[in-house]
Amino acid sequence: MDEQKRPPLEAPSDGSSAHGSRFFYYAPHTLPFALFALCTYAGPFLNLPSGPVYALKTLLVGVSLVILRRGFRGEIRVKPSMEAILCGVGVFAAWILLDDLYPHLGHSSFDPYAEADGTTAVVTILFRMIGAVLVVPVMEELFWRSFAMRFVLRTDFRSLPLGVFSRYGFALVALLFGLEHHRWLAGILAGLVYAGLLVRSRNLFTPILSHAVTNFLLGVYTLSTHQWSYW
Repeated sequence: MDEQKRPPLEAPSDGSSAHGSRFFYYAPHTLPFALFALCTYAGPFLNLPSGPVYALKTLLVGVSLVILRRGFRGEIRVKPSMEAILCGVGVFAAWILLDDLYPHLGHSSFDPYAEADGTTAVVTILFRMIGAVLVVPVMEELFWRSFAMRFVLRTDFRSLPLGVFSRYGFALVALLFGLEHHRWLAGILAGLVYAGLLVRSRNLFTPILSHAVTNFLLGVYTLSTHQWSYW
């Protein structure tokens, strides 16, 4: 995983640099995550139902990713990877199998049938799946693996190649990513796996795909067992 043995990627195609606007320099990688976090914490604070809040933040983050795509599209090269798929399955298995072996940091109160029924509940579940599989993997991999893993080494993070490896950045970002989740131990493991995929491939699509596979399987498991705490 020595970055010196790997050719660096080209600079972002949108022409941004550390000498330009700080907002537009950081926004493509950080603003979608910030919007998601804001909606996540504002909902309970304002005592709003979780279903509509999740639908709103899925739309807001999705739109922000589309608007800001020029700032990161050079990092995402669509290339199917069996390694990424298998790693995603492995993270899903660890998420379930480790569940009773350690204390969690809080719990999810999401239950689509507790707030609504019929068509409304189905729409809520649909938004949850779309968000978890299509929006969250892109948003989180942009923030944690593309931005944070480089930012902890250099604030001018774009000057470093995507997937640059350092023990400090690798471990710290995986730890913080894990602590973002109620199931922190499985989250740390997931962070290590997704980061390893990025370091190996130098292509952000690889951890995005793996992350999406994990979230899809967790969604299917949640819907089939009605163990809503996984959401």
